[in-house]
Parts: sequence; structure tokens; C-alpha cells
Amino acid sequence: MDYSRYTSLEIVRHERGVVELVMGRDGKLPAADHAGHGELADIWRDIDRDPDISVVIVRGQAKGFSAGGTLELVGDMVESFEHRARVWKEARDIVYNMINCSKIIVSAINGPAVGGGLAVALMADISIAAKNARLIDGHTRLGVAAGDHAAMIWPLLCGMAKAKLHLLLSNEISGEEAERIGLVSMAVEADALMDSALEIANRLAAGPQSALRWTKHSLNNWLRQAGPIFDNSVALEMLGFTGPEVREGLAAVRERRPAVFPPNAPF
Repeated sequence: MDYSRYTSLEIVRHERGVVELVMGRDGKLPAADHAGHGELADIWRDIDRDPDISVVIVRGQAKGFSAGGTLELVGDMVESFEHRARVWKEARDIVYNMINCSKIIVSAINGPAVGGGLAVALMADISIAAKNARLIDGHTRLGVAAGDHAAMIWPLLCGMAKAKLHLLLSNEISGEEAERIGLVSMAVEADALMDSALEIANRLAAGPQSALRWTKHSLNNWLRQAGPIFDNSVALEMLGFTGPEVREGLAAVRERRPAVFPPNAPF
């Protein structure tokens, strides 16, 4: 399988069909630009078709797992219907392609994990976080609905009460707290993160692949049932990119100040 067309993602191969999917470039916190967002949607189809892959570990760089979308990407979505429509499709494809990828996905979450990158972290079949990792779904802080993945999977992982608490307030959650509330599979010390991910990946790669993949397929029917909820959340997120709240949220991020949102909503 040829992965040379990917410019923001790298496949690192280990023994027994274990690979690392590395996001971003060395020395930088991974952030999805226009090309990178599309690549993150497409890569799971290639991994699914790759006969030499059994288990994939998805990770960021040393500075963290993901910073979410770039300000350029967000700004272009505010201004352009074409960009919103494309990102809407890619956001759906990231989630559904991970659900439908037959190979087992393990995420190794370090540092910040924000926005669309957090979707990848939590949509993995097994999510391992450093205890000092920082998980942030910042959609409402930006001024748009929590789309990407949250409405589909957070209530299943940590319950509706915690999902509403953290998604409505855009709370930052440590890896240790994420494990406590069930948002991630396990939390480990930061210096043990990759060893833990590789240990689990190797155990999975040594297991019965048909049985593992069919188990994943069956369990993911819980997520497929929530598909209409997810589709609605992503559509409302894109609708939010046409309104005044996201313009203020984006300006606040650029100017490094608290946002002052309009006091009323039109519904």
C-alpha cells in the first residue's frame, strides 16, 4: 500500500502488522489545514484495505496529539459555503471511516487533544491517554455546536450528565479525569504512554483477527445507531459557521481575549 500521497500523515511500520499513524510534522503540534483534514478522512479507507496492517496506533508529535483545525481553515469555513460543504463531508467521513475500518485502532493521547483531533482520539477502539494529557472539545467556546463526534459517542462513554457538563462549557479534562469518567479506556504516566500503546497493539496483533474485527464491527453498531444524532450535530455545527457567534469566537482566539457573544439567539 502506497501512502506517499499523504503530506501531513506518516505510516511507521512495526512487526506483526502493527503500524503507527503519526499526525503532523516533527516539532509542531499537529493542526489540520485544508489538505490535512481531507487526509484524515481518507487514510482509514487505505488502512482498511492494507493487507499488511492488523492494528494501528494513532498519535501526534512530542508537543501533543492535536490542536484541531488551523485558524485559516476555520476562517475560510466562516466565509465560504464551498469550504463548509467540503469540511462537512470530511468530518462525517473521519467518523464513519473509523467506525467502518476493520482494523483495530488504538490512540495514544499526549498533550493537548482538541477539536477534530479529539474526534480521532476518542473514536479509536482503545484510547490510552497520558495522565497529564489535556482533552478539550472547544466547539461551543468557538461559537458553533459540538459536532465532529461528540453527540454520537460522549453520552455512551461518560453518560449524558458529564457529556453535557463538559461539552456545553468546553471544559478542559485531564487524561486522568477522562479515565475516571470513562471517556478514555485507560490513563498512564506520560513516559509510559507509547510503551503501553505498543504492548496493547502487539497483544491485539497476536490475537485472532477475524474474531477481533467482527467484535469491533458488532460493538460499533451502537455508534451506527447514533448516526442520525451525529449527522444532525455536524449539520448544526456547519450552520453555526454562517452566524455571528463564530465570528466573535474566531476573533477572540486570534486576539487572545475572552469572547463576548451576542446575548440572544434567533430561536
